Amino acid sequence: MNGFFDIPSDLDNTYFGLIGLHLREALLPVLAGLLAALPVAQLCVRFRWLYPPVLGVTTVFYAIPSLAVFVVLIDYTGQTELTVMIPLAVYSLVVLVPAIVDGVRSVPEETLAASTAMGFGPVRRYLQVQLPIAVPAILAGLRVAVSASISLVSVGALIGNQGALGNLLADAQKYGRPELAVNSVLTTAVLAILCDAVLVLLRNLLTPWMPRGRSGGRRPKKAAALPESQEAGAR
Repeated sequence: MNGFFDIPSDLDNTYFGLIGLHLREALLPVLAGLLAALPVAQLCVRFRWLYPPVLGVTTVFYAIPSLAVFVVLIDYTGQTELTVMIPLAVYSLVVLVPAIVDGVRSVPEETLAASTAMGFGPVRRYLQVQLPIAVPAILAGLRVAVSASISLVSVGALIGNQGALGNLLADAQKYGRPELAVNSVLTTAVLAILCDAVLVLLRNLLTPWMPRGRSGGRRPKKAAALPESQEAGAR
């Protein structure tokens, strides 16, 4: 592993600098996608006929190769981070919009009726009632979007060293240093795992009412262990 952290000078960055750059290029687009997905999802919930075409458009955008999008954007944004982040933000919509729509639609009608009776308007009801209940579904979508974004940032290496850790892949071939490729793959995987763990922790903090995995699995075992006499009495 000699030279594992020896970053080539042509990248103008340190190992930890590349990590920070990678996180910035991966997470900011997801945040932008989330801010865009929230109002779009609410419109899809309110006007159900709007959901299929919105989902169709986002799916079509997701099907377009990122390299083709880069070629179009370079004329307007140049070989910059923005050229990488714009398509990542658009790609995140195909995951976030359905996640938010499904989460908001899962809110019981009785809860919506109660909030309306308390004088909540549409915007207040959406922000203070529907979104909090939809948090598990939203964070599930965010976990997928963040992991995908962290992976796709590396493609930016094709447009002037804008791929952060992905630039190490190009330099591994350029300088004949396979350890740089190993560095890129392992570090990217660790970042994805750590970000996912943070989102899971955030979900647990925001949804304390949700059952946790272990506690939820103990009750059936106890019930199964009841003596036959107790089971007969319970019947």
